[in-house]
Amino acid sequence: MDIVFAISEVEELVKTGGLADVGKALPLALQALDENICIVMPYYKTLKEQLDLPEDEEVHTLFTEGKVYHFKLKHLQWHGIPVYFIDAPDFFMRDGLYSDAYDAFSDNGERFSFFSGAVLHALKALSLKPQVIHCHDWHTAMLPFLLSNEKTDYFVNTKTVFTIHNAAFQGVHKLDAIPFLRHHPDIGSQVHGGYINMLQSGIEFATKVTTVSPNYATELLTDLGSHGLHERLVNRKNDLSGILNGCDYTQWNPETDSFLPENYTVDNLHAKQTCKKVLQQKSDLPQNVSVPLIGMVCRLTEQKGFGYILPILDDLIAHNIQMVIVGTGDPKVCMDLGEFAQQHPNQFAFINGFSSEHAHLVEAGADFFLMPSQFEPCGLNQMYSLAYGTIPIVRSVGGLKDTVVDTGDNSQRTGFVFDEPSPAALLSCIRRALLAFYEDRDAFRAMQIRGMKTRFTWHSAAQNYQKLYRSMWN
Repeated sequence: MDIVFAISEVEELVKTGGLADVGKALPLALQALDENICIVMPYYKTLKEQLDLPEDEEVHTLFTEGKVYHFKLKHLQWHGIPVYFIDAPDFFMRDGLYSDAYDAFSDNGERFSFFSGAVLHALKALSLKPQVIHCHDWHTAMLPFLLSNEKTDYFVNTKTVFTIHNAAFQGVHKLDAIPFLRHHPDIGSQVHGGYINMLQSGIEFATKVTTVSPNYATELLTDLGSHGLHERLVNRKNDLSGILNGCDYTQWNPETDSFLPENYTVDNLHAKQTCKKVLQQKSDLPQNVSVPLIGMVCRLTEQKGFGYILPILDDLIAHNIQMVIVGTGDPKVCMDLGEFAQQHPNQFAFINGFSSEHAHLVEAGADFFLMPSQFEPCGLNQMYSLAYGTIPIVRSVGGLKDTVVDTGDNSQRTGFVFDEPSPAALLSCIRRALLAFYEDRDAFRAMQIRGMKTRFTWHSAAQNYQKLYRSMWN
């Protein structure tokens, strides 16, 4: 099939978060299944500085009822996949993708509405008539709306798939701030109190709606899980599916990881102790492999469960444990963690920052990895942790529930899971994990090995998307 990815970021090219991981891995996995893929994305300032692609002489003109937009197209062959860039300097020649150092750009609604329209215009200019345009998150959510209201029959044989990567980010903007859409003859149905919700429009107009794990798809049908969009999603529930993201095991593999002081395998975990000692050393903690070490690498936000973690820190360090938390984010959380680390330097370390080396070292050197998220559409760190023999401690939400097994039968357990969104429930779960660490080292080792043998591949995800694409033509 001819499939176009309309997406705002792709790893290796430009990245701010997990969306870019999908933007790289899924097209490559689909290409490996012999699908014909191309990608359309903005030509950001950082891409110009990095790639400096040759100038395209042709200027493309996009008309709306109230304004005229000009842009150029740039092209790159990337891993055998054609990537087309929308080069519109007024919108994309900025230091950030979505924000500057302080705030989101005030014209994001205009920027990405234009991008959605420019994707369709570019496909016409390139004489491409894809069977599927796969849109991702609010940045491309207006594309299904624009395609559905196309006045020509150019895309009459094109279907759209809209993937929700995180329903918390919905692209809500005042229509008056979006000249590209303001005079569109069909926009009235999308306006509520003067605002449009781009995610909502994507849900309404896409042929199929997907999200990044089966359990998150179920959660999206609830008010809490959908952040208020449940009625729209319930209306589309027959067209909604959850397809679990994969994990890039070429980057996250303890056998080959170049960030580790010593590599290890599922058949020989001895070097994991070396990684633990180095992690303790770099975190200024006493080097003692017999003390259980809990690690955490994440954005320091409420979503990641710090409302559950901070109230129980005193109770936690009453146990013979060590903790290492790495990340940046909420200044109040940073301050609280920094103060606690100063008060308990032999048990608790906080690294205010992020580096790939530290992230990989925590995954390899910790005994447990903590992810008590309020919500987690898919999550990747629990997959990395399983691959590294580091036992996940997670809340039963989203993709965490789909990937971490905690049953009464020890022969299947790969981690520890709690349900109730409370500090007490998290504390009880951690204590259960610590008991397993101390009580039966053989069973604990068997749990590590089970996790290391678990695989969540992009090949499997791509096969599921392939079935979805084909189902729209049956």
